[in-house]
Amino acid sequence: MKKILIAALLLGGSAVAPAADVLVSPAWLMENLADPKLVLFHVGVRTEFDREHIPGAQPVAVQDLSLPHAEGALLNELLPPERLREKLQALGVSDDSRIVVYFDATAIVPAGRVYFSLDAAGLGARTSILDGGLAAWKAAGGAVTEKFSGRPAGRISVEPRPEVVMVLDQVQSGLASSTIQLIDTRAAELFDGSASGSMPRTGHIPGARNIPYQTLLTPDLRMKADIDIALIFQAAGVKPGDTIVTYCNSGQQATVVYLAAKRLGLRARVYDGSWDEWSRRDDLPIETTPIK
Repeated sequence: MKKILIAALLLGGSAVAPAADVLVSPAWLMENLADPKLVLFHVGVRTEFDREHIPGAQPVAVQDLSLPHAEGALLNELLPPERLREKLQALGVSDDSRIVVYFDATAIVPAGRVYFSLDAAGLGARTSILDGGLAAWKAAGGAVTEKFSGRPAGRISVEPRPEVVMVLDQVQSGLASSTIQLIDTRAAELFDGSASGSMPRTGHIPGARNIPYQTLLTPDLRMKADIDIALIFQAAGVKPGDTIVTYCNSGQQATVVYLAAKRLGLRARVYDGSWDEWSRRDDLPIETTPIK
């Protein structure tokens, strides 16, 4: 309940209580590692997984849960619900699985994207991120192994949650809404257009506020305290009752801010096409001046 109270006190609005905590600690994972319903996903470099990983973990990449990249296509687009379900079932996920996603080295951004994919599949209530990833696990004395064996296929019947995935026309409609707050999670220089980046145009979606995803993390890649995150959202202009819609270049960095919003119990969505889609369309407006 702490996150709900913080959101209510600092943002002054109603919050939505998540069914499972977005984060779990290494201590929690140690206590639950032998649970047969636990599904553990390792996100990062495959060679690093082969060298060492938490016992029972399986390697998962963003590309495993995204549409195959084709010439001219958008980057990292989420699989359609039925194909996403098939992929997750093949990885041993079932309706009653307790899923924990962790990252090696610096792979917190793709780990966030994997979490978001699970949430969109209807499994967010049973999914968490290991706070601090593999480094925190090892620092707490957790064991690692190079042994790997897959899990039997699972069965998923829960309904997907397409409402957490925003598409272009929904974002356009939301620009006129006083309850939709767009959050650009890229670096400030990409947001204000002072750096060109790799996308066709520079700047940001009109009305968006800037919360670079790194500002929500500690140097060791743990999520900052709830009160600090709530103050960052408040400073970015998030108002009582807002629905937060995050975006970045290709829908990965945005998921870290999405995670933080969910941790506070706030309504959150991800614009899946992100700046990759918006910047390709010359008919869509852009801004380069930050909102004061």
